[in-house]
Amino acid sequence: MMPLLEGLGPLWQALLAGCFTWGLTALGAGTVFLTRGVDRRALDLMLGFAAGVMIAASYWSLLAPAIELSAGLGVPVWLPPAAGFLAGGLVMWGIEALLPYLHLDAVDGAPGAGNPGLRRGSLMLILAVTIHNIPEGLAVGVGFGALAAAHPSATLAGAVGLAVGIGLQNFPEGMAVSMPLRREGVSRLRSFWYGQLSGVVEPVAAVVGAAAVIVAAPVLPYALAFAAGAMIFVVAEEVIPEAQGSPRLATLGVLAGFAVMMVLDVALG
Repeated sequence: MMPLLEGLGPLWQALLAGCFTWGLTALGAGTVFLTRGVDRRALDLMLGFAAGVMIAASYWSLLAPAIELSAGLGVPVWLPPAAGFLAGGLVMWGIEALLPYLHLDAVDGAPGAGNPGLRRGSLMLILAVTIHNIPEGLAVGVGFGALAAAHPSATLAGAVGLAVGIGLQNFPEGMAVSMPLRREGVSRLRSFWYGQLSGVVEPVAAVVGAAAVIVAAPVLPYALAFAAGAMIFVVAEEVIPEAQGSPRLATLGVLAGFAVMMVLDVALG
């Protein structure tokens, strides 16, 4: 991805990165054409790897630049990253509180199971995953928008790693929408359509996030930390708990993902 992005402006980089994360959502939804299920151990390993990448990216790509950029704002250095980080987590908490059907287990037990067509639970899942993807798209955009500040801690490698981590997490999200729909009797094509549709907001949100930090540079530390808080919430609330079918594999995946992201950011940044 990096050779494709080099030489482009931050807005174009954010757009292409958002399309990449959307594409992995569509790829996950596309598994409905191959099977009605997925190997649980492979999914746990993939989720663990995505969690490790996202944890590492939250620090090296988001929090570290936020801390360094806060030094010239005339406020305590810890204030912007702490405030932004907590705000990001609270916003994600609010989204899940308003849309409790985000988790697949909740949909399986939703009222109306067995009704023809799209159940209310499935519609809520599609809506929840779509809204949930907005902060993730913003995080990708903020990562690339930070490059416009030309700060040493904001690197293309770090922004790409952030997009890769979110994209890996989007793959099972696409499956989480399309597979239940297929089990309800919805056609493969429609199941895929609704699955990929949940990620279509990410390219738009990525451009908005990049534009916001470019236009309003003083908010950059807050925005970077906000994205980190949202990412860590997603990892702690969803990715790791959903990978507990095979905890040992998930843990190994976390370690591998964290190491890969650390090497990518440190060596290439």
